[in-house]
Amino acid sequence: MIRKTLFSLVALFGLCTAALSAAEAKPSVGVVNFANCMSESKLGKQEQTSFESLKTQMTSLLEDTEKQLNEIAGKFNDPEFMDGLSPEAEEEMKNKFRALNEEMSRYQNQYYQVLNQANMKIMQTLGAGIQEASEKVAQGKNKLTLVMNKEACFFSAPTLDVTNLVIAEMDKIFDEKNNKVADSPKIEAPKTKK
Repeated sequence: MIRKTLFSLVALFGLCTAALSAAEAKPSVGVVNFANCMSESKLGKQEQTSFESLKTQMTSLLEDTEKQLNEIAGKFNDPEFMDGLSPEAEEEMKNKFRALNEEMSRYQNQYYQVLNQANMKIMQTLGAGIQEASEKVAQGKNKLTLVMNKEACFFSAPTLDVTNLVIAEMDKIFDEKNNKVADSPKIEAPKTKK
């Protein structure tokens, strides 16, 4: 009887140990919403502000050139103004109009190229920030074996969402990096002798 009880206890202990190690080896997954990380994290907000500033500068340049073009086009459509111009002044105005048209076309091409490049840089920066924060969240108390972008899933249970944890970690990393920059010694330019 004692032997049976001892055997049962050893078997029960073995099953519990196996179940525990299986639970530890069980993969755990976290899902991150990239769009929320972009709109809610400090890094994402900083990148969006920089992008909007660049966009505003480029748009201002385009609007200024377009305004000049419209002014010249208005003069071309004013018969009284055109009758008062000498042939040389009219030719000069036509040349200026052509040059502004070419400039406008060049600015438009640059506008789209610059904004596309800036957008790609933002995505790379945010992707790297999310990856770094996700690794820290996964290695922390959550012990995740996989963290993936929500957009890669057709479905995920809301309990798998670790977006808020990742955003909090991104903000922490952002603050640490900005504090290092703020705390770094200032380099002064050498003073010139008078």
